Amino acid sequence: MALQACYLPSPLLARKEGKVKETAFLGASVFEHHKSGLHVPLLRSKRGVNASVGVVKAQTTAVAAPGLNQASLQGKKVLRKGVVVVTGASSGLGLATAKALAETGKWHVIMACRDFLKAEKAAQSAGMAKESYTVMHLDLASLDSVRQFVHNFRQSERPLDVLVCNAAIYRPTARTPTYTADGYEMSVGVNHLGHFLLANLLLEDLKKSDYPSRRLIILGSITGNTNTLAGNVPPKAGLGDLRGLAGGLNGRNSSAMIDGGDFDGAKAYKDSKICNMLTMQEFHRRFHEETGITFASLYPGCIATTGLFREHIPLFRLLFPPFQRFITKGFVSEEESGKRLAQVVSDPSLVKSGVYWSWNKDSASFENQLSQEASDTAKARKLWEVSEKLVGLA
Repeated sequence: MALQACYLPSPLLARKEGKVKETAFLGASVFEHHKSGLHVPLLRSKRGVNASVGVVKAQTTAVAAPGLNQASLQGKKVLRKGVVVVTGASSGLGLATAKALAETGKWHVIMACRDFLKAEKAAQSAGMAKESYTVMHLDLASLDSVRQFVHNFRQSERPLDVLVCNAAIYRPTARTPTYTADGYEMSVGVNHLGHFLLANLLLEDLKKSDYPSRRLIILGSITGNTNTLAGNVPPKAGLGDLRGLAGGLNGRNSSAMIDGGDFDGAKAYKDSKICNMLTMQEFHRRFHEETGITFASLYPGCIATTGLFREHIPLFRLLFPPFQRFITKGFVSEEESGKRLAQVVSDPSLVKSGVYWSWNKDSASFENQLSQEASDTAKARKLWEVSEKLVGLA
C-alpha cells in the first residue's frame, strides 16, 4: 500500500559488478551595468504583482556600488550575477535550492510559482535577502500561463543563464484523473508538458546569454528508473507506445495515461518523470553541440519530508521519514537536496551535458545510469514530436 508510491532507499542500491547504481533516495537581472563616472550604479529589480491578472510589473532602482570607481574598472571586467529561473520555488526542493543559490551572492533567483504570496512569504521565512530574488507568477497547469510568464520575463529585460524545471505534482491516492486548463491529465500536464513548453520557449533566452556556463536542468526521479529497486515498486513506470499521449491524454478520446492504460495516480507521476529524463536527453542531442548549453537531469535523494507527499495517506507521511532516516539510511534533508541541485546549477565540475546526476552516501556526485526506457533514443524523439503538437509548437 504505502510502498506503491514511495521512493525507495539508496543503501539497497550500491556498486555491483562495476556498474554504478542509485545510492540516494528521492525525489534587470541584477545586471551590474557599469558605465563611466565616479560611481557605478547596480541595477536591482523589484517586482509588484496585479493579483487579479497575475501580470508582473518590473521596477528598477539604481543603487551606488560601494568601492567601484572609474580607476578600478579600467582594464577589468566585473562579472554580473547569474540569473536562474526555478519553478516550484515556494516550498521543498525548489525553495531550498533558491535559498542555497541566493546565499552565495552570485545568483539572482526568479522564483516561478503559482501562488505569488506563498512564494514571497516562503522566501522571507527562509531568510533570503530581498535583492536576491524575484517572484513571478507561473501556473504550469495552463499553457497560456507558461506563455505569459515568458512574456513577463522578457519584459523585465533580464538575461537568462540557467533554467531549473523543478515543480511537480504527485497524487498517489487519486482514483480518478484531474485535468489541466488545456485538458491534459494533471501530473503529466504539469510535470512534463508545462515544463516542455517553458524550456522550449526560454531556450532562445539561454542562447542569448553571455554567462560563462548556461544550463537547462530538468528534475528526474529514481521511481522512473526501472533499473533500480525503487523503480520496480508497483505500479512500475512505463510509457508503452505513447498511444494515450498521442490521443490527447484527456480521458475522452483516449486514456488519461500515456501508455493508454487505466488511470493510476502514482504511475502517472512516475511516467511523467520518465518524460522529464527523456526530454533532457533529447534537448542535449538537438541543441548542445550547436549552442554549448549544458542539459542535465538529477535525482537529489529521498527528501522524505517534502510537501510532494502531502496527498499521500496520513500513515505513510508519518512513517516514511523515520523509515528512511533510521532503517534505509537514505534520508536526505531539504537543505541538503537544495545544495545538491544548486551544485548542478553552478558547479564547474558538473558542467557535462546529457548527464543524470546522483549522489552517494558520502554526498559525492556521480554520473548515474538511466534505465533502458529512460534512455531510449527513438522513444525520446517520438515523445518530443508528440509533445510539440500538444503544446502548440508544431
